[in-house]
Amino acid sequence: MRQTEEQREWITSLLLLDYWLLGSAILLFCVGLVTIYSATLGWKVNFFARQFVWGIFSALAFLVTLKIGYSCLLRWGHVIYGVCLLALAGLLVSGHVTRGAQSWYVLGPLRLQPAEFVKVGLALFLSRFLFRHPPKEFATFLWALTLAGAGGALILLQPDMGSALVYGFMTLIALFVSGAPWRYIAGLLGCLVASFPLVWLFLADYQKLRLLTFFDPSVDPLGAGYNVIQSRIAVGSGGLLGKGFLAGTQSKLRFLPEPHTDFAFSVFAEEFGFIGGAIMIALYVLLIWRMVKIGLAAKDVRAKVLVAMLSAWFWLQAAESIMMSVGLAPVTGLPLPFVSYGGSSLLASAIALACVESVHLSTLKKYE
Repeated sequence: MRQTEEQREWITSLLLLDYWLLGSAILLFCVGLVTIYSATLGWKVNFFARQFVWGIFSALAFLVTLKIGYSCLLRWGHVIYGVCLLALAGLLVSGHVTRGAQSWYVLGPLRLQPAEFVKVGLALFLSRFLFRHPPKEFATFLWALTLAGAGGALILLQPDMGSALVYGFMTLIALFVSGAPWRYIAGLLGCLVASFPLVWLFLADYQKLRLLTFFDPSVDPLGAGYNVIQSRIAVGSGGLLGKGFLAGTQSKLRFLPEPHTDFAFSVFAEEFGFIGGAIMIALYVLLIWRMVKIGLAAKDVRAKVLVAMLSAWFWLQAAESIMMSVGLAPVTGLPLPFVSYGGSSLLASAIALACVESVHLSTLKKYE
């Protein structure tokens, strides 16, 4: 059967993808599978198999999103963001509570966390909004903050401080790339710092302990500080080359909590050592560098803001999760992109990656 013009164009597009970007994401996913397998070996639930299945769904979501294209998604950005906000609001009524946070929908065997998909929705909506309404005037700047803050407010009600932090950082980067005056951004940062004493009053006790144990884990060595202490032991005991695959004692003896999610880096570093940890970090550097490169090359202002926000998301979560594992950042529970177990996180990350690749393909076409 003779190929149609549309089929040939689709095949050509696949050949023109940024394979440094795609390859780094695939390698990180494979690293995640290895880590999850080791961390959960002998558990009743086969998290490795579940993550593998989620990987298949994520690959399909990547291809579908790439086929749709970022331009089409931007046109529907306000609708997508609105649906995401409704999903967050619905959690307050019918969400499943786990570890003190009402953040998941449980649909039979599936657990979906809308907060992960809101990151994509926020990026699509805000990049479109700031293109139409550049934040040059204070009223527009404030309006953009209010619209973005709607998602953050719903997240804080769950409560999920980690995701709220990611939303805030993505919004800040969007305003910066969109050309918001420095005095507005500096004023915003100043207000955030000045409001910390007030925010402290509204934090739950466990959230306060997480911050206190960041500075001194010995404040609560058997409670909030326990995770950090055990994670440091795991990373440090890995040495230069690690203890070997499946030979990590901190996760195998159940000293390290949440080894397949929050502390996936700790498990990997214990078994593969400093060299292994450095390779994982290098893959993240490559991933984010390629994203930034694509954003800088884009001719569409909306695409620049979109890629900047998605890059900020991946960078913050990767940096925070790795630094948290060695005690250089507070414990927030943010997943390590493409590595930590979690279907919602992996699926949302794949969609975001497809948006960036779509921008890359669009830029190449404009150079032709």
